[in-house]
Amino acid sequence: MSERGLFLFDTALGRCGLAWGPGGVLAVSFPEESDEKTRARLLKRVPDAEECDPTPEVAVIVVGIVALFQGEKRDLSFARLDWEGVGEFERKVYDLTLAIPPGETKTYGEIARAIGDVAFSQRVGQALGRNPFPIIVPCHRVVGADGKMTGFSAPGGTESKRKLLKIEGALQPELFD
Repeated sequence: MSERGLFLFDTALGRCGLAWGPGGVLAVSFPEESDEKTRARLLKRVPDAEECDPTPEVAVIVVGIVALFQGEKRDLSFARLDWEGVGEFERKVYDLTLAIPPGETKTYGEIARAIGDVAFSQRVGQALGRNPFPIIVPCHRVVGADGKMTGFSAPGGTESKRKLLKIEGALQPELFD
């Protein structure tokens, strides 16, 4: 039996997935077109994970994700993450992104400046595009200059990003939402 688990769960946006191991969360997946695709995305990052019920620690994270997608402002930065395979630059980006509270945003340039140089903005975007922990490391809270919705690698792209920011209160609903 593997020490790594995988669990799919229902949210207001669809079925998400989470994989974990002894060191913490290894991967999170937004809803895909099917359970099979969500499972495949997780298994790409954690090939030896076995589908099972969540541990108590993971269950608390799942409850937080479900609540966030239902419109509750939830800070998931408490989740223990397994940084296996995450590079030093990416770790800096993810640590700064973890500090963005629900309902707020920062720009790629602000994150890059905090790392040391606004010229790192593109690298920040690339690192966030590889984020193995979306929602927990809230890459959706990082936007382009002037609040533009740019670059979101989760299924649904920038429209998913916009939905999440509206749920958290960082964007005002539009007339026909």
